[in-house]
Amino acid sequence: MTTRLLLATRNPGKLAELQRLLATAVPGVEVVGLRDVPEYPEAPETGATFEENALLKAREAVRYTGLPAVADDSGITVDALNGMPGVLSARWSGRHGDDAANTALLLGQLADVPDDRRGGAFVCAAALVTPDGAEHVLQRQWRGTVVREPRGTNGFGYDPVFVPARLDRTSAELEPAEKDARSHRGQAFAALVPVLAEVLAD
Repeated sequence: MTTRLLLATRNPGKLAELQRLLATAVPGVEVVGLRDVPEYPEAPETGATFEENALLKAREAVRYTGLPAVADDSGITVDALNGMPGVLSARWSGRHGDDAANTALLLGQLADVPDDRRGGAFVCAAALVTPDGAEHVLQRQWRGTVVREPRGTNGFGYDPVFVPARLDRTSAELEPAEKDARSHRGQAFAALVPVLAEVLAD
């Protein structure tokens, strides 16, 4: 029997990532996204932390669909900007989800920052909430540096300007499987997989 698991996102990249991770780890689970369930009003991400926002989205998804739900909140934290954009990453330019504008603004803010002070991290909090009220949330990060020009076409968001530690390619220049194995979201979802396996098997 197939269990449906809702990933509370409209982002096809995120959906494909979780589908790849769960395909072999948790057999018999069908991962669906928000485009696959009846539309419901999505509350704004008002949490002060990635964990709060991830839980808010997962709880809301369970409430409206009755399905066990996974949600994540992720973004980039830049050392020279005191950890910003942080939870504001997706709307840093003032327009939610405008990757090009968000990236351009970030690069503009870092224009005068020397290369050795352009460190930062991608951060992801992943939450699992079930219809019976069980909640699990965990966070992972992926350190690296912000480069001056976008490179690469794989990925989304700030991927083209983020070079992970010990690599010379941006996140957007990595193959999907390589990115899954290293990234903040890959790490967070992978850490959530055993929890999912246990919870969904009950």
